[in-house]
Amino acid sequence: MPNKIKVLMVCHGNICRSTMAESVMTHLVKQNKLEDLFYINSAATSREEIGNPPHYGTVSKLREMNIPVIPHRATQMTAEDYDDYDYLIGMDTANIRNMTRIAGGDRQGKIYKLLTFAGSSRDVADPWYTGDFDATYDDVIKGCSALLEYIRKKDL
Repeated sequence: MPNKIKVLMVCHGNICRSTMAESVMTHLVKQNKLEDLFYINSAATSREEIGNPPHYGTVSKLREMNIPVIPHRATQMTAEDYDDYDYLIGMDTANIRNMTRIAGGDRQGKIYKLLTFAGSSRDVADPWYTGDFDATYDDVIKGCSALLEYIRKKDL
């Protein structure tokens, strides 16, 4: 069996968008019966929420959509994560900048913004400021679906 494709979803605090993306991507992978081929996790660029569970708005939206919530406690991305993961997926431009700083650059071209896979340069809507978890979910499902298709064509 080939090595698993490792995907790290990253946002500022690792309680809203990246945890939603981790759960959505895990769900999509299972729906496609590819779970043996993937390892999916999430992390923060900051230390503000370390140890905290997913935001209640993320949990509520995932339950509404019948997507299992992956048990998770916020953790911070490390320089070692860059070597350990195949895809490091940021939710917005500030995340990409901070991820690149943490990793000491993007020498292997592994850092991406989620919505670029869906053909958009937009950031994933941040519900921390808007409270709009519906808009965040729409962005996350669009980005994760496109990311899975990209990986299927490129790596599977």
